[in-house]
Amino acid sequence: MSTMYTPQDPIHQYPGPPFPPQQQSAPGDVHEMDPEPDHGEKSYVGFGRLAGRKALVTGADSGIGRAVAIAYAREGADVALSYLPEEQSQAEEVAALVEAAGQKSLLFPGDLQDEATNQALVQATVDAFGGLDILAIIAGTMPTVDSIDDFETATLDHVLKANIYPLFWLTKAASPHLKPGASIVTCSSIQGFNPSPSLAEYAVSKAGIANWTRAMAQQLAERGIRVNGVAPGPVWTPLQPAFVPNEKIESFGSEAAYGRPGQPVELAPPFVMLASQEASYISGETIAVTGGTPVH
Repeated sequence: MSTMYTPQDPIHQYPGPPFPPQQQSAPGDVHEMDPEPDHGEKSYVGFGRLAGRKALVTGADSGIGRAVAIAYAREGADVALSYLPEEQSQAEEVAALVEAAGQKSLLFPGDLQDEATNQALVQATVDAFGGLDILAIIAGTMPTVDSIDDFETATLDHVLKANIYPLFWLTKAASPHLKPGASIVTCSSIQGFNPSPSLAEYAVSKAGIANWTRAMAQQLAERGIRVNGVAPGPVWTPLQPAFVPNEKIESFGSEAAYGRPGQPVELAPPFVMLASQEASYISGETIAVTGGTPVH
């Protein structure tokens, strides 16, 4: 069986458009997507690059967060899984994969739009694992609003509370536990640099994540804590059928130079590298993973 390390043409490595019409209620279910995404369940092979580390991953039930949690475990880290309560069954699948890799898992359902939930999540991770070395902040929401005439303040509040506030809340809660060599990895987006008109609220939040990453990297540098980010292009996750209309789903990813969306497992390696000691001289950087589309 091919793994993600088997040489192959990246353009044809995974499915491309046209995709079947499909819609889901948020936050979405990976098993209802057609085709079902690859999170590395069978394709990711680890090399022990995070051996002995203790990681916390938000949005760990599906999409990029699920792929990162699987990769961290296979690289030797214990993994705390943060997710919404309605995503329990998907999170339990990830926990089983973490434990199959020989690592400890922690299931922590809760809405990170609540400050106390962020604090409790960090404390539960430290209590379960005896510390915290890697904080991967990936969870987010992505509403589509075609016109400023349809703008609602409640939507903006929701996007900022889901995508921006946890950066501050989680980092503040984690700060007393992070030692030199610890790493924070954020999830921005190509939208934070090259925004689509119908994703203005989302794009603003993702630009904010990239700027927060740069600022926090400088703030925490003297403590030996690195802060970096990843900016995905179009990625085949439940955010798409949950928030994107069918006419855009069918051609999703066609705008990338590769002509297809990325799979969640293709985002895992930069999250691993940035969390590992291999990236010892990298901080304040956001790596674009966009299928060949320039980010500017």
